[in-house]
Amino acid sequence: MEPAAGAGKTIAVGVTGGSGAILARRVLELLIGAGCRIHLARSRAGRMVVHDELPSPDGSDGLTGGLRTDALREWGERDFHAPFASGSHPIDGMVIVPCSMTTLGAIAHGISDNLIRRGADVMLKERRPLILVPRETPLSSIHLRNMLEVSQAGALIIPPVLTFYQHPGSDVSAQLDFIASRILDHLAIPNDLFRRWGEI
Repeated sequence: MEPAAGAGKTIAVGVTGGSGAILARRVLELLIGAGCRIHLARSRAGRMVVHDELPSPDGSDGLTGGLRTDALREWGERDFHAPFASGSHPIDGMVIVPCSMTTLGAIAHGISDNLIRRGADVMLKERRPLILVPRETPLSSIHLRNMLEVSQAGALIIPPVLTFYQHPGSDVSAQLDFIASRILDHLAIPNDLFRRWGEI
């Protein structure tokens, strides 16, 4: 049996207050399905968004309910004992999905006042993959300057931009998979979530 594409990789996932909890859920599903180990952290606003956007009739967690718990460990927003809070721990990459403008601004200015922001700071200083999935529109000049700052520092920005050449029609799941695939690509996790350009 072939090993999963991401077997052995350890990925930190941050969930903040920007809208898009459904995309965070899909990324977690795919990372776990690829054989990755996940360190998860949510901001207080991120928890509120999950509660509002992924309601669960049975009271289970809309973000992690039903996922393999042996592959995922969640840390408190200010628990700096998490492995990815230190550059001495080998983490293969981090994605913040969704990434609020508050979190983006803090990262751009080196503010590490919670675990997600500290994790991002570690990724940048250690030159490890950091992917930010910002959810805001329209973007102000301040947002754009902060994006330029984090990009120049080494982060990759993957806004959840719609795909059209894939002909998704009104299928939201196809749009989610398109963005999730771009995230996995930049974490070096092979996937075939959509047809690549040239394959159509």
